[in-house]
Parts: sequence; C-alpha cells; structure tokens
Amino acid sequence: MINGAKKAGIIGVGSAVPEKVLTNAYFEQIVDTSDEWIVTRTGIKERRIAAPGEASSDYGMRAGFKALDHAGVSPEELDLIICATVTADRVLPATASIIQDKIGAKNAAAFDLAAGCSGFVYGLAVAAGMIASGIHEKILVIGVDLLSRITDYQDRSTCVLFGDGAGAAVVAPAEDHGLLSFVLGSDGSGAELLKVDAGGSLMPASEETVRERRHFIQMAGQEVFKFAVKIMADASIQALEKCGIAPEDVDLFIPHQANTRIIESAARRLGIPEEKVFVNVHKYGNTSAASIPIAIDEAVREGRLKKGDVMVAVGFGAGLTWAASVIKWGINP
Repeated sequence: MINGAKKAGIIGVGSAVPEKVLTNAYFEQIVDTSDEWIVTRTGIKERRIAAPGEASSDYGMRAGFKALDHAGVSPEELDLIICATVTADRVLPATASIIQDKIGAKNAAAFDLAAGCSGFVYGLAVAAGMIASGIHEKILVIGVDLLSRITDYQDRSTCVLFGDGAGAAVVAPAEDHGLLSFVLGSDGSGAELLKVDAGGSLMPASEETVRERRHFIQMAGQEVFKFAVKIMADASIQALEKCGIAPEDVDLFIPHQANTRIIESAARRLGIPEEKVFVNVHKYGNTSAASIPIAIDEAVREGRLKKGDVMVAVGFGAGLTWAASVIKWGINP
C-alpha cells in the first residue's frame, strides 16, 4: 500500500436471487442426466432462474439497495458503482450505468468489469485502489450474472451447472478492519476452455451463429476443474503471505461456488477444515460473479462471519482469471 494511503473496508453487503427454482428433477426431463449424477459430481441440487423480461440490472439494483441499507449509506452518497458481470443488459451502455439510474445514485461514476467468475474480487481490488488513491470515498461493488441467458439447455454437461443472482458490497475507508491483500491473475492461453463464441467483434451475431448455438457457454470441464483446484489454493496462499497470516488463522474461507469437489479439494490443499468453509452451491449453482458476494451476505446473516474475523475470498473464471483477497471483517449482521 502507498504510504499515507487510506485503507478500504466493506461496510455493508446484500444479495438478491430469483424466486423461480429449478431442481435437478427438471433436468432429468430435458437431458440425459440424473439427480444422483449431478449431486455426486457437482453438489448442486437446485438453482434460481430469472423470469422472462428481467435483466442483470434488476438484480444488481436489488442487491445494491440491500447493501446500502446494511451500510447506512444513501444512494446519493455513492461516488462510484462497479458492476462485475458477463451478462450485461446490453452490449452498451454499461449495466453499471443502468443500475446507477435505477437506485438514484446521481453523484456516482459507473462502469462494468468483465473477469468472469473472478469479477467481484477484481471489483473489490479496483475499489480499494480508488479509495487508497483518494479518487473515491464510497463505492458500490456489484457482482451479478444471469447465466441462464447464455446456457445451452441442450448441453447436458453444462446446463445443470448455472444459475442467476446478484451480490453487492459497499466499500469505504476503514480503520480497524479492511481489505488486507489481493492477488489477481490471468492466463489468456486458456481462453478457449470457457467461452461464448458469438456476439462479439470476432464473431458477430448472424443467422448461422444462432443456428449453430454459438451464443451459449462452452466449457472444457476437466481442464477447468484441474486449473481451479490448483489456482484457488495457490492464490489464497499468496494473498495470506502478503499480509503475514497463516491458513490456520483464517476464520472463514469463501470460495467461488462452482462445484463442491473443487471447493473441497482447494480447502484440503490449504489445510482449512470443513467447518471453516462456506458452501451454498447446492442452493444456487454457479452464479459466476455473483457467487462470492451472495455467499458473503449469507455468511453474515447466518452469523458465520463476525466483526474481527479473517476471511479469504477466492475465485476463478473465464479468461482464464483468478482473484483472491484476505479481508478482516469489520461489521456485524
């Protein structure tokens, strides 16, 4: 940290998920799979799906309002909104700007950040840097994705994995708590392992791209699995080393909620016991940039994350990207 720079901390959190639940029984009806197969390999039992006509900005707004209420901050006090998403409402404008209008944050700058499932932690890092530099004081960081919009429900290997939701955090200068360290990374050589081919400048939308179902997520599952297990543990260790904290001193480990086997493997590599690992993937599936902030919000509300606790949040995603942060928690539910 720059000498004299302000330390940043989270002062409020919130989340929002759709009402509609898709259980594994639904997928047994539409593709060749079973509840046992899904649960054994992923841990997922159900996921939430947004209603037709709903957008990422709707859930980002709802999570944002809850985080602001928790923080005791009004929308007018915000001076920046960062929205981490890969399912923006539109190609342009930024979803963050739409959320800014919906919540009435008339004094805030706004932009989107795309780092896949790592996006929320990337957003926290940007917010911490903005506060350290003195450019901004109160920042709303949102992770939101409606992955159902880009899921191929004919692909049995991926359609069971994904869900919709949003989580948010208000970041502001902090004294006795804060965002202690970050590790961010990317390996673009793995870009083909997790992708949506069409809809961008490389492959603009056409009748052919729609017919060939190239606007949906494609994933090389085994390769991503192996990458995730190693990188989540490595990034967490690096982030802990940066602030001189040992893994055994971590009170709660909040990994990206993609797959219970990945989470369990990463925790074992770190030496963190099961009771210190937060898992909710069975309820929501993989919600991409929303998974970590939804988990943080639930951990706070369930009393598993209390003032003074040391938490590690770590994610991995398309890019390939990864991000870890060590956080000393400074607020109660």
